[in-house]
Amino acid sequence: MSSVEALAPETDQPWSRLDKRMLLVHPVTEVVKFIPVLIGSVILGTSSGNHVWSIIPLALIVGFALTRWFTTTYRVGPTHVELRTGLVQRKKLAVPRSRIRSVDIEADLLHRLLGLAVLAIGTGQQADSGEKFKLDALDARLVPDLRTALLAHTGAAPQSVAGQPVPDDAAVTESQDAQPGREIAHWNPAWVRYAPLSLTGFAIIAPIVGLAFQYGVGQVLFRSDAVQRVENGGAALIAIGTAGLIVVIVLIVSLAACARYLTTYFGLRVIDDGRTLHLRHGLFTTRQITLDLARFRGATVNEPLLLRLAGAAELEAIMVGASPRQKILPQAPRTAIEHTLSHLLAPNEFQDKVIAPPAAGPTPGSAPLIPHGPIARRRRYTRTLAPIAVAALVMLGFSIAGAGFSPWWYVIPALLVPVAIALAEDRYRGLGHTVLPETSASPAWLIARSGSLGRDRDCLEAPGVIGWTVRQSFFQRRAGVATVVAAAAAGKKRYHVLDIPIADAWALIDSVTPGQLGER
Repeated sequence: MSSVEALAPETDQPWSRLDKRMLLVHPVTEVVKFIPVLIGSVILGTSSGNHVWSIIPLALIVGFALTRWFTTTYRVGPTHVELRTGLVQRKKLAVPRSRIRSVDIEADLLHRLLGLAVLAIGTGQQADSGEKFKLDALDARLVPDLRTALLAHTGAAPQSVAGQPVPDDAAVTESQDAQPGREIAHWNPAWVRYAPLSLTGFAIIAPIVGLAFQYGVGQVLFRSDAVQRVENGGAALIAIGTAGLIVVIVLIVSLAACARYLTTYFGLRVIDDGRTLHLRHGLFTTRQITLDLARFRGATVNEPLLLRLAGAAELEAIMVGASPRQKILPQAPRTAIEHTLSHLLAPNEFQDKVIAPPAAGPTPGSAPLIPHGPIARRRRYTRTLAPIAVAALVMLGFSIAGAGFSPWWYVIPALLVPVAIALAEDRYRGLGHTVLPETSASPAWLIARSGSLGRDRDCLEAPGVIGWTVRQSFFQRRAGVATVVAAAAAGKKRYHVLDIPIADAWALIDSVTPGQLGER
């Protein structure tokens, strides 16, 4: 059944199956997913001498993957989109078409070779539950028309400049090129130099190394002649070997981070058509993501320490019902982040390729922040230096009690003091907030920044604030400061303004949401 027939205004729509070519896709994806299990079965079959143990898990995995075509059906009716899945436990998922907020398209290399695509429907409610309405896999030529029809009620359906529907495209990833609107960001190959400054490389390598050590690679490595020669070569050779190992680890982790960055964000384009944001990226697996701007409540600039030192950052959208970490731009120069952020937060003030501050004042992305004063600075120093002082006192107490340990242990807290002082000062410099008043073209904005090793600058629009909490711990009450928490139905849900003077807390709330302060 074609997508046009599926969308006919009939009260009783027949159920459709996924494309038969998925019978070639799903066995491969399931086998890749269960590679550790298959490795274990091969080892078991080899050690026992019965190779049937190596074949049984593979047959079960492939058989399970093949049953998904027979047990998965869907239908698109005039009011609902429905999906039935499961062999032993049947599950039915129904999504009202009026609640559809996004239709994302994804196609990995195997899908693209077979002319297939994955279509995922988002309503803004599955983000918290983790449940998704996903059709894997459909004929790629049918996906553009189906996506257009499902998004018709939001005004977000892709159209050509002439206003005609986008023509069918077997590659499906090219269907977004014809969308109107302006490109507010595009990927630059030079950005890959920022990839090693994140922890993605460690996240990739660590599971592989752990699996290798689990199957005895570590024992073979430590018993090798090269390691034995290093251990027998004295302190100098051990130091050289350790330094070389660190260099190799850093190199491997950096290469892994760069590879992931390239494969994930290659060709990234961010297009704003006035109603939705369209993101498209990917080298082997291409993804098209649609974000409804009606659910947009602001943005967060992530500035981890290493990225910040390199003059780079990441940009995430604050969306209602979407993932709290909905990334718009990956690691990129700060100028590119500011460019895109200015378009998102003040779209009426900027043209495509020019960023000029409006006459009314600074933009949310570049507004100077109000420091929180000497009390906030003192609390930053107290929190970083107190654990070191406690550790030194404990060591001194054990030493007085007669415990025997080398005085060289006192060097550790002594070396940590300058590091703690630098961290405390950086945390204070990263602490601040401001409120941009409402203008004719933009709502009021709450800007809050905090952190050092991981620093976030949250830009939250006033209409997105649904409640306030003024919180004071015992020590905050004695110091005369408080933490103001802005509650929102988007993103992280809670946005903190840390250690603000209590006298300024109420003024902050009233400036963001005038008239909603209530009685104190």
